[in-house]
Amino acid sequence: MTKPDKAAPLPAPSSPDLPTDAGSILALAARSMFDLFANASEGMLLVDRDARVVWINDQYRRYLPALGFAREEDFVGHPVSAVVQNTLMHQVLQTGKPILIDLLSNRAGTFVVSRIPLRDGTGSVIGALGIVLFEQPQANLQPLIAKFSDLQRELEEAKKELAKNRHSASGKRVTRYTFASFVGRSDAALEVKRQARRAAHTSSPVLLLGETGTGKELLAHAIHAASPRAQGPFVGVNIAAVPDTLLEAEFFGVAAGAYTGADRKGRDGKFKLADGGTLFLDEIGDMPLGLQAKLLRALQEGEIEPLGSNRLVPFDARVVAATSCDLLALVREGRFREDLYYRLNVLPIRVPPLRERREDIAALLDMLGEDMLHRDGVHPPELEPQALALLGAQTWRGNIRELRNVLEQVTLRCDTERVTAAQVEQVLLDSGVADVRPAPKVLATTLADAATRPLAQQVAELEQRALAAALQATGGNKLAAARRLGVSRAKLYAMLGNPV
Repeated sequence: MTKPDKAAPLPAPSSPDLPTDAGSILALAARSMFDLFANASEGMLLVDRDARVVWINDQYRRYLPALGFAREEDFVGHPVSAVVQNTLMHQVLQTGKPILIDLLSNRAGTFVVSRIPLRDGTGSVIGALGIVLFEQPQANLQPLIAKFSDLQRELEEAKKELAKNRHSASGKRVTRYTFASFVGRSDAALEVKRQARRAAHTSSPVLLLGETGTGKELLAHAIHAASPRAQGPFVGVNIAAVPDTLLEAEFFGVAAGAYTGADRKGRDGKFKLADGGTLFLDEIGDMPLGLQAKLLRALQEGEIEPLGSNRLVPFDARVVAATSCDLLALVREGRFREDLYYRLNVLPIRVPPLRERREDIAALLDMLGEDMLHRDGVHPPELEPQALALLGAQTWRGNIRELRNVLEQVTLRCDTERVTAAQVEQVLLDSGVADVRPAPKVLATTLADAATRPLAQQVAELEQRALAAALQATGGNKLAAARRLGVSRAKLYAMLGNPV
């Protein structure tokens, strides 16, 4: 049997209601496929040849609030690049080639999408159809998505590093740190970086919780650098460092002629300066109650009112807040608004103190030493094992900031290339803030006699001492002890010799 020509009529179907020619069948198939995607997908969007949005379906409408639009008419009729962040619809229109599977991340979330060009009878591109296939990556796509994400992250980090070198020369404000700057391979450090990486790809507020000196500001920079807003500004303000009387102007700006002595041109506040980027609010627990209400309204409405103005100014900034305070305790005491707490506490990340990640101290000392060498041209001396053990046994109330201070003191006060435990102990005692107890000397002796007993036995003894101390400090609370030690609950039970 010979193969029929494509233009030849197809055999008549059994039902008289069905079309009898290839063109009609293709048209029916196109309508059926369109209806199938319109009903089965998570959303559809149609743009014309000028890349303007001309139609969205019911499923897509639910994304409008997350994209920042209260009304459909503020979205439909506008250029797609102006209303959908990171879209590639214009590329499909220009090349006429579809993008069948892609990951799209924007203010509404992360999605698996398809983009298909639409052509007229002459073959000219007259528009494009965007289809949201999945709101969340499905299990069977995870290997592909993971590989894609890794490649994309490496590419973005390379681009950001090049952009950083260019922009720093031009004076443009850029982030100073990435996730590589958060040094540590302990379970606690890896978990913090895992949570922060996930937070970077959302638009929700992030709340960094931790003691002073643990690296909260560094993580805020890293979250911005890994986010879709990385090309935008990073603007930080330490609330504790600004007088209460100036905070409102600092945040929301000042209208021209708002008060005697005000700038005649007015002044933009931090929210407006951070438009398109990230606003970092350090020590949010120190914010006065009166300003908390205005901050809450700004976060909810996406608009601010400069001081002395009756005009609302929209802004688009992702907020990362940090505090060393117990915000829940402040809420109970009436010193922090409960509604603002829940607005900020969407993605809380606890940054562990240094005493919960002691195994990272050696790596941190290397990093701090390299920084001192690069910044001051001073090469820190090498620490003997007993000296390192002594540092590892400290409480570190000031965390990494205190560790840096001690390393700088040791470097400036010791003339030898190798520093002993006695020299480090003297620096710790003279500093007046370190916790020098007999235990480190016992530990140093143990290390000096390391050859007399198997290493596994010594490690087990150290683990048991640390476990006993953590359980005593937490009143026997195993979950709290696991967090303090920077290990999983399963690991803690294994250390106890109990089943999970």
